[in-house]
Amino acid sequence: MLSYDGLNEQLRKKGITKTDLTSEIGISSRTIAKIAKCEKLSQKTMLKIADYLGCKAEALYKEKTDNVILQILRDEKEAKISGGLYHELQVLMTYNSNHIEGSRLTEDQTRLIFETNTIDIGDGIPVDDILETVHHFRAIDYVIDIAEEELSEEIIKKLHYILKHDTKDSTLAWFAVGDYKKRANMVGGRETAKPVDVPERLKALLAVYNARKNVMIDDIIAFHADFEYIHPFQDGNGRVGRLIALKECLRHNIVPFIIEDSKKSYYYRGLNEWNDEKGWLTDTCLDGQDMFKRLLDMLDIVYGK
Repeated sequence: MLSYDGLNEQLRKKGITKTDLTSEIGISSRTIAKIAKCEKLSQKTMLKIADYLGCKAEALYKEKTDNVILQILRDEKEAKISGGLYHELQVLMTYNSNHIEGSRLTEDQTRLIFETNTIDIGDGIPVDDILETVHHFRAIDYVIDIAEEELSEEIIKKLHYILKHDTKDSTLAWFAVGDYKKRANMVGGRETAKPVDVPERLKALLAVYNARKNVMIDDIIAFHADFEYIHPFQDGNGRVGRLIALKECLRHNIVPFIIEDSKKSYYYRGLNEWNDEKGWLTDTCLDGQDMFKRLLDMLDIVYGK
């Protein structure tokens, strides 16, 4: 479904009505009726209107989605609404995801950075903790913007770049920001994919996953586990993996899950034992989904599955 809110805003700025627009650039009243009904216009007409108004055609309209959660996130993100779902997702997911990976910032400090772009720091807070908090906010924005696109290597690499650029890691010659690892690494004593094998294994994982016709939350959890076993980046794999899970839940109209830092031990056990026992990770992710559902309920948001 389309919305021509952008066009209406541009007309208000120029101080003219839709009727004025018809005479100014010679478009028909039928075209104006299409706009009122939120019907799609031809690219030629859109370019003509945009040229007259001095903006890009894409700024005149928006594609609306039937995905309630995604639409709310997009609307609140654009309107910069405080205290809503977008606001709470940013704070809660960024705090928990970064804290799982060792960030020393508290939830209150994370909230302060998001809400005021300032921080009252305690002794010994690493600069990277602050940078990666701000970067995580931007990564969530990116996920919301491209949620409906098919998951690809390009998207996965872009998420890593958003998270890790300008950090201390980016100054290391061997650390590939926004690209796959150059050095082998292990996680909790567990071997991960060798650097030379990463591209082929990730392509294969994406091919199988994207071929699924009806993706359910179990499929997203399984992708997350398989992604973490590959561990394609030198660092930041957990955060990228959880952002991918958020994106795919939004893409498939599934209530997302946020892994709480307090459930970190269950989460790690679930990943470590995934190949032998699916229950630990599945239950932890479903618990994270229940947390998100409680947030939706508190905000009186009616959602689907």
